[in-house]
Amino acid sequence: MSLRVGVIGHPVTHSISPRFQQAGFNAAGLDARYEAWDLEPGELQDFIGGLRRDDALGANVTIPYKEAALRHMDGLHETARFVGAINTIVNNDGHLQGYNTDVTGFQRSLSEAGFDPSGKHAVLWGAGGAARAVAWGLIWRGVDSLTIINRTAVRGGRLRHDLASASAGARLRSMGADDEAVLAALRDADLVVQCTSIGLNGSETDGHLPFDPTWLSDHTFVADLIANPTETPLVKAARESGHQAIGGLPMLVYQGAAAFELWTEREAPVAIMLDEAAAAMSESES
Repeated sequence: MSLRVGVIGHPVTHSISPRFQQAGFNAAGLDARYEAWDLEPGELQDFIGGLRRDDALGANVTIPYKEAALRHMDGLHETARFVGAINTIVNNDGHLQGYNTDVTGFQRSLSEAGFDPSGKHAVLWGAGGAARAVAWGLIWRGVDSLTIINRTAVRGGRLRHDLASASAGARLRSMGADDEAVLAALRDADLVVQCTSIGLNGSETDGHLPFDPTWLSDHTFVADLIANPTETPLVKAARESGHQAIGGLPMLVYQGAAAFELWTEREAPVAIMLDEAAAAMSESES
């Protein structure tokens, strides 16, 4: 019996997850087909219910359903409960368990790039779902301080409040993007993580910078969660100004590899998945 798995979102035509996940299943010799499932909001509940079938492994979940899908789970992993969103569904004999592998995906992307956030000063640019996952991961990795900068100060303050219960001694603060303290916060940062859609290929902000990387100190490490383009405007500008910087493609693959391992209980062929993801991105950018 061929097994079903895929990514749920709207839209998902741009997603490269089917490419690298299918490459992983093929390399592992598993009879599974990974698809893109573009759903309207009214279709979500019934579709997720169908993942309880014997031939369904589960699903990945992407924008805009990470929070809505959580409400249809039978159980939640601790990380998903803290973050308040899921990106992975696992079908365990009809019991749907929700996970958030964005946290581990981001942590691994930092580790593979040689950056250890323990004891460091971190800044998040943005306060949405992606920022929430990154924030929890950084707190669990022992950052000394975490500053949330968001276009609207209220949303950033809400995230700071939610994080306070498990800050583990990390100093937390938030501010609006137009706050006069932003420049000092960026200058003092060891790590800046760009968590918004600014610079996303094909968006209204395509080609834009969220901030000027020349404001950063020489040692600051820059991470942009956007995977398309591979080298975002921020990553390009940061590298040109002498900073070490990574885009979002490694995180995308690593969170997908973690999901693969939850579905299959096998080690993911990460190198093959990374190569396929890079090839897919190269084709889309050419």
